[in-house]
Amino acid sequence: MHRKEFEKLVAEGFERLPQWVREKIRNVALLVENEPSNEDREAEGLGEDETLLGLYKGIPLSERGELYGVGMTMPDTITLYQLPIEDAATEELSTYEVDITRPIDLVGRYQDEIQKVVTETIWHEFAHHFGMDEHEVREREEKRDDI
Repeated sequence: MHRKEFEKLVAEGFERLPQWVREKIRNVALLVENEPSNEDREAEGLGEDETLLGLYKGIPLSERGELYGVGMTMPDTITLYQLPIEDAATEELSTYEVDITRPIDLVGRYQDEIQKVVTETIWHEFAHHFGMDEHEVREREEKRDDI
């Protein structure tokens, strides 16, 4: 997928966050890169066969004191990694059963699956921005998915 198309899906994924969540987001840049850097992979303790879909770097809202923002304050960053997200979408797409008697819009289905992974990744990384650790984020995702 071309980068511009992917960035459009990222913007749409951000817009899918509830309005009340978007209103509370402060000083965060949403970035897109192809893959995590070796430095980020090492910092996250990833093995050779592991990757990241996204990564939050910054000071969570829950940890910002009253002096936050005094003087020069660089924004937090949430980086979405295009190639791993596309790979995750492809894996999910391969689990669909195909009905050979009906025409299939694989391009549309692929784009829908990428949008789903992007939206989930954005939700996950902004949960970190709000102060949730990895365990708490995953617990909430499981509860949300059970509904």
